[in-house]
Amino acid sequence: MNQSSTKNAKKFASPATLMIQGTTSDAGKSILVTALCRILARNNISVAPFKSQNMALNSAVTKEGGEIGRAQAVQAEACYLEPSVTMNPVLLKPNSDLGAQVIVNGNAIGNMQAQAYHHYKPQLLNTVVDAHKKLQSEYNVIIVEGAGSPAEINLREHDIANMGFAEAIDCSVIIVADIDRGGVFAHLYGTYELLRESEKKRVQGFVINRFRGDVSLLEPGLKWLEDKTGVPTLGVIPYISNLHIEAEDSLATKNQLTADKKESYQRCKIVVPMYPRASNHTDFDALRIHPQIDCQFQKEVSEFSGADIIILPGSKHVRGDLQWLRDMGWEKAIKRHLRLGGKVIGICGGYQMLGHWVHDPNAIESDAGSSMGLGLLDMETTLTEKKTLRNVSGYMLATASKTTRRNNTLIKGYEIHAGISSGPALKSPLLQLAYNDNESSADNKAECIHDGAINTDYTVMGSYVHGLFDETSMLEYCLNWGLPKNNDSKVAKNFNYQEYKNAEIDRLADVVEVVMPLELILDLLRLDKNIKGRV
Repeated sequence: MNQSSTKNAKKFASPATLMIQGTTSDAGKSILVTALCRILARNNISVAPFKSQNMALNSAVTKEGGEIGRAQAVQAEACYLEPSVTMNPVLLKPNSDLGAQVIVNGNAIGNMQAQAYHHYKPQLLNTVVDAHKKLQSEYNVIIVEGAGSPAEINLREHDIANMGFAEAIDCSVIIVADIDRGGVFAHLYGTYELLRESEKKRVQGFVINRFRGDVSLLEPGLKWLEDKTGVPTLGVIPYISNLHIEAEDSLATKNQLTADKKESYQRCKIVVPMYPRASNHTDFDALRIHPQIDCQFQKEVSEFSGADIIILPGSKHVRGDLQWLRDMGWEKAIKRHLRLGGKVIGICGGYQMLGHWVHDPNAIESDAGSSMGLGLLDMETTLTEKKTLRNVSGYMLATASKTTRRNNTLIKGYEIHAGISSGPALKSPLLQLAYNDNESSADNKAECIHDGAINTDYTVMGSYVHGLFDETSMLEYCLNWGLPKNNDSKVAKNFNYQEYKNAEIDRLADVVEVVMPLELILDLLRLDKNIKGRV
């Protein structure tokens, strides 16, 4: 099944909404929503994801040119849909321990401290309800993801993300818990008992996630839980080894995302310094999965023992993270790395750090002022109130000196940044791009834009484009650029990250559908079982 067949999926009267809430953060809400969306979509049922309020530094650009959380973009992919701002009307991007940038309907409205935002939330209830209504007018089923836990008593007032939203739109709820954390029955029973009576009536079932072993060993506990609450356990999802679904905001605990890499292929070492407010770390998922790349996230410079390529990721607080690099000793390590023949790439905020200066005259990310950059590219950046949000595609330029010629290295990604870079370095751009919503192609120079920069030594490059490494040809380009010249090993071919991601969503859906069959899902949605397969 593909996107075009989903567009033809029949819609039915009385659209249904089911909400997935969790006992904790990272309990499995995003995963379960993704699985349910794919199960329904591949059965030709018109379905879309939704999350009223998301807090994440991993985000995506939508078809309208807005910004939403990465998890909802992945869930849209599971539905064979393009992401839309209606799928995540409120996004919070933390830029300090006490504050965050607030994004409403895809556009930033400013920075707020936690207390100020808490008092502002009642004004957002109509916003999120209206977004949900709009999705209901377009799709037959909406699968909603909650945020954190509905049992967070201190956040219950003005809640728009969990039971407050469920009551506002009058929908049923499933509560999921991660047994891998331990204490799963305490999590489920405690969460349920902390709900109000009206909220308890919404809970249609529990789901236990990431179970290892013989499920029959759980049966006494499941019976006890149902006797105590009157709520059945709808499914026990087994632990899925090496599952890769792009994360909402947390880094994988292991540097490698898969365990099946062939040791003979691990020849290109990439290190990503992880500063405190690094953003969009999903930029590196394709690198971490590639069989010929050893990609490591490192915080302490003492962990650094050399690399072929150092990549500076995006940042939600560029000047603050730039200072962190200096304080931690990374600036010296990066410059020594270059002297020894290594390569450096900067993405978005990391690209801005490569210049001579980063200016923030209007206190966009922090206090007003300027910070000296790493001085590796002859440019400087000024942060601006207006954020650039766009999907782009195009090509790598062949060389720094021949900017009108391109090679066949395909680029497809998105830009999310507040800032304009300028300087001589931009005369040697890295990419030739076109906007994805532009009918012209990157072959039409009059309609194209240039992005990024590369130094004359061909050892330092930077770009504003996120998702730079997701295309197969760019992965191969990166390997050929980063591998030592005396290395005669061949680059692993035919690793298609886009196909890999889609196959992983299918693998997740296959496992979940065994324990939560389509008929059970339709019952929860109160939909006619006979709608299966109708187009």
